[in-house]
Amino acid sequence: MNKTVLPGFRLAMGYTIVYLSILVLIPLSTLFFKSAGIGWAGFWAAATSPRVMAAYRLSLIASLIGASMNVGFGTLVAWTLVRYSFPAKSIVDAIVDLPFALPTSVAGITLTTVYAENGWIGRWLAHLGIKAVFNPLGIVIALTFVGLPFVVRTVQPVLQDLDPELEEAAATLGASRVKVFTRVLLPALLPAIITGFALAFARALGEYGSVVFISGNLPMHTEVVPLLIMAKLEQFDYSGATAIAVVMLAISFTLILGVNFVQRWSARRFA
Repeated sequence: MNKTVLPGFRLAMGYTIVYLSILVLIPLSTLFFKSAGIGWAGFWAAATSPRVMAAYRLSLIASLIGASMNVGFGTLVAWTLVRYSFPAKSIVDAIVDLPFALPTSVAGITLTTVYAENGWIGRWLAHLGIKAVFNPLGIVIALTFVGLPFVVRTVQPVLQDLDPELEEAAATLGASRVKVFTRVLLPALLPAIITGFALAFARALGEYGSVVFISGNLPMHTEVVPLLIMAKLEQFDYSGATAIAVVMLAISFTLILGVNFVQRWSARRFA
């Protein structure tokens, strides 16, 4: 029997279950118990009112756009950091982690100041007739900001482990740049890209601090689900807040589970 440094399976599994139960399962289960107290009719009314449905739609669409943008730009940033050498490369690499370290409320204030009509970037957008704050565009900007590191930090290690000689060999055999990317690079990067997308999407779906300042919080227009839940709590509507939270939890879990399935399929398909 092979001995390992870690404890036996039963002890390790037991510790894992207890740890996850205390930190994740038990707290989340209280949402279902709290929302069950209002009955199915009350739950349906609280979770599907027009204001709530508008918040669902805005949160999902803005999170999807932000995560999709991060897939493109985040992969490009990771490629630049891994494959090229340039001055202040370490500084650029550290800047990527700023959304991790920066408090989300500070990020929201900063983005609102920069993209306002009199801000450094907002003034130039205003000349083009583009308003980047207190509307859905501002929400997308904030969600893209907070989700960028997830894609970069999941794709970057894969690129570092990818041998450049594979690309050189493909080019030597006459493969075009497009074929090198689609046949050599993409199969290796796709699982990491999907993982980064899922993490960025999940992070954006629950984002509150950076959105509260730049969105405007206008019901039916610029109110995302976390802001609506906070509004319900401030009105002491705990049942309504938990009903909305249960729906978002179900959506998030279903989407992440689906993305994980696609990731495993792509890993087997391109292995």
